[in-house]
Amino acid sequence: MAEEILRITGNTPTSLSAQKKLVLQLNPGPGNPRNSEGDFVTLKDGRILFIYSRFLGTSSSDFAAATLVGRFSSDGGKTWTPEDTPIVKNEGNMNVMSVSLLRLQNGNIALFYARKNSIDDCIPMMRISTDEAKTWSDAVPCITDRKGYFVLNNNRVIQLKTGRLVIPVALHETPPGAGFNGRGRLFTYYSDDNGQNWNVSQEVANPDAVIHQEPGLISLKDKRLMMIIRTDAGVQYASYSTDQGQTWSPAQPTAIVSPVSPATIARIPSTGDLLMVWNNNDNKDGNPIKGRRTPLNIAVSKDEGQTWQHVKNLEADPDGWYCYTAIHFVGKKDVLLSYCAGNRPKGTGLSVTNVTRLSLDWIYNKNRRLTIDHRR
Repeated sequence: MAEEILRITGNTPTSLSAQKKLVLQLNPGPGNPRNSEGDFVTLKDGRILFIYSRFLGTSSSDFAAATLVGRFSSDGGKTWTPEDTPIVKNEGNMNVMSVSLLRLQNGNIALFYARKNSIDDCIPMMRISTDEAKTWSDAVPCITDRKGYFVLNNNRVIQLKTGRLVIPVALHETPPGAGFNGRGRLFTYYSDDNGQNWNVSQEVANPDAVIHQEPGLISLKDKRLMMIIRTDAGVQYASYSTDQGQTWSPAQPTAIVSPVSPATIARIPSTGDLLMVWNNNDNKDGNPIKGRRTPLNIAVSKDEGQTWQHVKNLEADPDGWYCYTAIHFVGKKDVLLSYCAGNRPKGTGLSVTNVTRLSLDWIYNKNRRLTIDHRR
């Protein structure tokens, strides 16, 4: 399975207004060149909070100024408040960005984000709310054993049934005087006391010497953890842990074709299946959209990520730029997705964030033309 290529062809319906609807679009404007990389949490009063990175000034660079702000929905994500609520000011020398929200087993809400000071100093931070996001604790670093530039994507932190918190990170080490180094070393940091103290895992081995970036995690039914890894090899790679994130198997290629762009995987509560959102786009010569983060696709796995089915296009503009997804389930029938959805020729690839509400009935619909070739 690791050497297979997942190739999708055929016609896929992409607009069924009752089952797939854009419910919020955060466009850039004067003094706000980018809105991106958010996450959701459902509050005890039923409202949904979406926190994202709002960039300031004139630059949309990953190293430009940004704050964290929030929007609220009181109807399951169908409509959203029109104005931003400030959450975290720009406390980094560059910015704060890449939000993960998590309802902890003790009932509190944890907010994780990157505090970015320089290309040598970017650390995941954690704040806790005990009053349903009305106020937040002081920020606490999740990495204290070393300094460096650690990338923790949005919607990435998980809590295991044992209570352990696990965050996947890529450490980017830049030689003095050089530009940013895109080659990451992968680790997880884990905490057994709700984030008061953190330990580091063994490094994920990279036997193929591909570029590793932006890892994500999913807990499997056999108690293993799977790490899904963005690479430059034309497919997502995967690594597995049998000890709750302390050690990891060497990273190996999967059948999930992909440009250099992250995938996000979550478990559907009502079915127990896995849901994945990614760019189903190979890197073959002759592919007119080779290397682009388009289309944006969704798929379901009934066998813990070994195979994927019900593959559909969410976005398919060849000039679109779709990435950095957050997945949030609403009740038993719906799911909210946030993702960057800009336009590459216009230079807004990471500047626009969409929130789309999907029906799980639409995701599981089999009435469609689809060919899946598994080729070794």
